[in-house]
Amino acid sequence: MSDSTAAGSSGTPGTPPAPAEAIAAGYAFDGPALDLGALLWDGACLPEFQIRIPLSMLNRHGLVAGATGTGKTKTLQLIAEQLSENGVPVFLADVKGDVSGISAPGVPSERIGERAKEVAQEWEANGYPSEFYSLGGIGPGIPVRATVTSFGPVLLSKVLQLNQTQEQSLGLIFHYADSKGLELIDLKDLRAVVAFLVSDRGKPELKGIGGLSTVTAGVILRALTAFEQQGASEFFGEPEFDSGEFLRTAADGRGTVSVLELPAVQDKPQLFSTFLMWLLADLYNDLPEVGDLEQPKLVFFFDEAHLLFNGASKAFRESITQTVRLIRSKGVGVFFVTQTPKDVPSDVLGQLGNRVQHALRAFTPDDAKALKATVRTFPNSEYDLEELLTRLGTGEAVITVLSEDGAPTPVAATRLRAPRSLMGPVEAGALERAVKSSLLWSRYAEPVDRESAYEKISAEQAAAESAAEAAAAAAGAEKGAEKGAEKAKPAEKAAPKPDPSLVEQVVGSGLFRSLARSVGTQLGREISRSIFGTARRRR
Repeated sequence: MSDSTAAGSSGTPGTPPAPAEAIAAGYAFDGPALDLGALLWDGACLPEFQIRIPLSMLNRHGLVAGATGTGKTKTLQLIAEQLSENGVPVFLADVKGDVSGISAPGVPSERIGERAKEVAQEWEANGYPSEFYSLGGIGPGIPVRATVTSFGPVLLSKVLQLNQTQEQSLGLIFHYADSKGLELIDLKDLRAVVAFLVSDRGKPELKGIGGLSTVTAGVILRALTAFEQQGASEFFGEPEFDSGEFLRTAADGRGTVSVLELPAVQDKPQLFSTFLMWLLADLYNDLPEVGDLEQPKLVFFFDEAHLLFNGASKAFRESITQTVRLIRSKGVGVFFVTQTPKDVPSDVLGQLGNRVQHALRAFTPDDAKALKATVRTFPNSEYDLEELLTRLGTGEAVITVLSEDGAPTPVAATRLRAPRSLMGPVEAGALERAVKSSLLWSRYAEPVDRESAYEKISAEQAAAESAAEAAAAAAGAEKGAEKGAEKAKPAEKAAPKPDPSLVEQVVGSGLFRSLARSVGTQLGREISRSIFGTARRRR
């Protein structure tokens, strides 16, 4: 591994350098803390100086960054293991399929033994209680589904890649469906409502709140069709996943590690990154305010975070910022995982109190620019960070966290500890057995397709068409009878025109006008929406 460089002298031989002692003093916490590794100074690893992060500060959020192959995944594993040991549940997104090993004990090796000795770690193989999930049941894992209603218009606009005008129009559509009690469970429900609202009989329904242009509706419908062709229909439906499942602990008191397996959908990064945001927003909606706790209720690792922000609208970014800022008081810590801090908007980055920065590369002018920008995001340091960040080895990082009193700790170059669980994927058969043996499998495995907007609109349409045919036939028969009566009794006065039949009344009311009236009178059905426009239906 590469040596780390530092400004300043190494001091008298045999005695710790004064700058190193000062840095280490900033990590001497009184309360429970996670052990990250040993201090690096002037090319040497100093195991007597341990770098730690207070357990109580994990809900102040964090960032794990670094170039590909520098050890970010192992850092997540190391932190997740210790959180679990302290009874804190953890959520991890497994994009490449190599995090499932956290459920199994690690395999001793010469390299692990050397690392443990270097950082004064008492390494012992151990596995951790884990649950495995998948988006919509694609790939191994307990299916995680969301209804379109609860997913909301802001997040859906992100995955459909709609512009601001189209996003606003989609918001009108959701508002209409919410107010009329039209449940949008899956994508066909949304498509049915959009099609109705641009029909001749549906257009008046939206006039009072701005209307919906046929062109915009066409864009939304085409985007939905393309989205479904990518297999996205699997992700929307019921039973809807309850994000509260992530808050569970095992029988022995350790926190459960919830692993969302994403290899089967890693070619749809915008979709899974937005789904992660839905899970986080859903937690925000449901959890009560708890203030600052001795330890968080959940730590949520948001992998491939740059995908979330790429092409995001202003409203979407503002919603992320607000969620991150407010969810801390609900006992949830969020760690974004990405390549460079510049991938994260400054408003969000400013709220991430704990930083683990792995090595960066500076092969191109853009890389050099990103390196300088990263250095500027750190507090003043005894290190030459611009040089240090390009020389860190795999499993080494520059760290600064929040101390127990909320102040930033000194920047510390650190050689990280080795995870105790398996550093790689578990065997496919073992993963499948773990999924099928979970108590949650029977709750979420089978999709349910109950009556919702699509079925209601289709039924009304079929009824209206049948009524129209019957009315036409009745009108023809009535006209024929009237002509016969006129010939038989030319002097008789015409009979008074009968009242409209029930069929004629239905047809005259408009195809869906009766539906809109009936569902609109269902008390308590209108859905309240939160920061992201997400919602959970009342049950």
